[in-house]
Amino acid sequence: MKLSWRDASEADLELLAEWNHQLIRDEGHRNPMTKDELRGRMKKWLEGEYRAVIFSDSEPVAYALFKTESELVYLRQLFVRKERRRAGVGRSAMQLLQREIWPTGVRLTVDVLCANHGAIAFWRSVGYRDYCLTLEIMPK
Repeated sequence: MKLSWRDASEADLELLAEWNHQLIRDEGHRNPMTKDELRGRMKKWLEGEYRAVIFSDSEPVAYALFKTESELVYLRQLFVRKERRRAGVGRSAMQLLQREIWPTGVRLTVDVLCANHGAIAFWRSVGYRDYCLTLEIMPK
């Protein structure tokens, strides 16, 4: 699969907010934010310590949102359009991130919801290994 990538800009905020909203629903996250709220949050992240890249073939198909620290890259979000999943887009995006975008020789981390079995399998298939499990007690 041949993907290209580019840095996201303010002009991409609507698309990123829509995709982030889909990601939240797809992964079963309990985040109740609206698309407008997600757009505002994404804008703040991109003005701050996060960077987003958009992956395309003939059209935009995925994005990654991450922050880079001195010894760590924290991947906050990776989203692939639903109709393009299970076709190598996510794997190709990860290869581009590691080969062309992220620094080498640093630890790569991603958080995954425990109930998102498909995502867990994907992350393990591209080399991530289990490290931590967060447990919680929700208020009554």
